[in-house]
Amino acid sequence: MANSFGQLFRITTWGESHGGGVGVVVDGCPPRLKLTEADIQPDLDRRRPGQSKIVTPRKESDTVQILSGTFEGKTLGTPISMWVKNEDARSEAYSEMATKFRPSHADYTYSAKYGIRNWQGGGRTSARETIGRVAAGAIAKKILRERYGVEVLAYVKQVQRLIAEVDPETVKMKDIEANIVRCPNPAAAEKMIRLIEKTRKAGDSVGGIVEGIARGVPVGWGEPVFDRLEADLAKAMLSLPASKGFDIGSGFGGILLTGMQHNDLFRMKGGKVRTVTNRSGGIQGGISNGENIYFRVAFKPVATVMHEQETVDTELRNTTLKGRGRHDPCVLPRAVPMVEAMTALVLVDHALRHKAQCE
Repeated sequence: MANSFGQLFRITTWGESHGGGVGVVVDGCPPRLKLTEADIQPDLDRRRPGQSKIVTPRKESDTVQILSGTFEGKTLGTPISMWVKNEDARSEAYSEMATKFRPSHADYTYSAKYGIRNWQGGGRTSARETIGRVAAGAIAKKILRERYGVEVLAYVKQVQRLIAEVDPETVKMKDIEANIVRCPNPAAAEKMIRLIEKTRKAGDSVGGIVEGIARGVPVGWGEPVFDRLEADLAKAMLSLPASKGFDIGSGFGGILLTGMQHNDLFRMKGGKVRTVTNRSGGIQGGISNGENIYFRVAFKPVATVMHEQETVDTELRNTTLKGRGRHDPCVLPRAVPMVEAMTALVLVDHALRHKAQCE
């Protein structure tokens, strides 16, 4: 199913940007996990629109409600259904898009594929779909943290040409959340915020890179060949709106090294096999090796800009589209909890698969 993700820990998201609401069904969550809305809401608050001056002004509380799958504050092992009501949908702001395709959006491709589309805010292609992912990801993060000792974090590494120096081995959540751009380097964050503000005032947008890290992942998660752990992470990240690239460990930079320079040498340390370096990004042969997993996701500049652009209408005639709508001048600050969520969903699924096969 195109709207489902995962094997043993499986989620199905539903809803459109301007419908009654959006949500997710989580199947495969282990029983007896303490879970209430209070465990979910903090991550949704980090994802929600209107949270700062550098994100879309759409005002949504994004208050989550658990509809099923829990009893007396614990999971039952049955499907968990969660939903968030849409409160600030303004369909009239998209009326021009009813007959015109927005450049670099999914308007044309959806229309060409299905012969019908929801032009109100992009419908299913809107980033509001990610509410379900983030809600499910909060459950996955809780399982990873409490049952496996795994911590999942993400932060803004780069905005356009501004690159932050961040140590993925030691970065903390409090440093990430210390500013509105979610970059744990204060000096770089200040410059990023100024750039995003300047771009917003110019009616344009900018892209950049979010770096993700998972600490404490044990040896053995992941499968060989088609279900390599990094392959599932890549699919998870590239399924996010506006994502355009993924690399892990040394990534594309590794091509500048020789094999001798790039190899992660093994040594025994504290009774465990460890690597001297971590250019593999914590995964070798598609299986976690016990080192920290770290990777980067590139996000394009948001396609919605406040300038008139050339386009084609639904009658396939050349025309122009006015610049309007509520949009993020940069998706990165709100993409951080999305990257964390997708990371956690991949890892908890592989944790359960490893347990089923090897324990």
